[in-house]
Amino acid sequence: MLPPQNRLRRSLDHRSTVRRGIRVSRGLLVIHFLAPHTAAANEPVRAGFVVGRAVGTAVVRNAVRRRLRHLLRDRLNRLPGGSRVVVRAGPAAATATSTALARELDDALDAAVAAWRRTRQPGSRPTVGAVP
Repeated sequence: MLPPQNRLRRSLDHRSTVRRGIRVSRGLLVIHFLAPHTAAANEPVRAGFVVGRAVGTAVVRNAVRRRLRHLLRDRLNRLPGGSRVVVRAGPAAATATSTALARELDDALDAAVAAWRRTRQPGSRPTVGAVP
């Protein structure tokens, strides 16, 4: 389980992260990553999850959410302080192994942070959208 200070609780936070964040899509999941402002760099990383009905029944969706929450909890220290992440599970996540989920989560988080770091370089404009 994620500690309370690391949870995205308000729908407004979810919505703004999805709309304004960097989107990284992989086969099993999609990551929306919103980098912190300089004033928020000392705040904790906050994460939320979206597991829709296409994934399965309520029991299956909750199981996928628990698995993703557990995997992300161990990876929060890789993200810059104050950032927000929304993990959206695709339908294939219901039958995926934990190893496959972990591998795709690692890959997506690394790609999102790398894209954010590229936009921080002098002279570059921030880009929001899919990362190849």
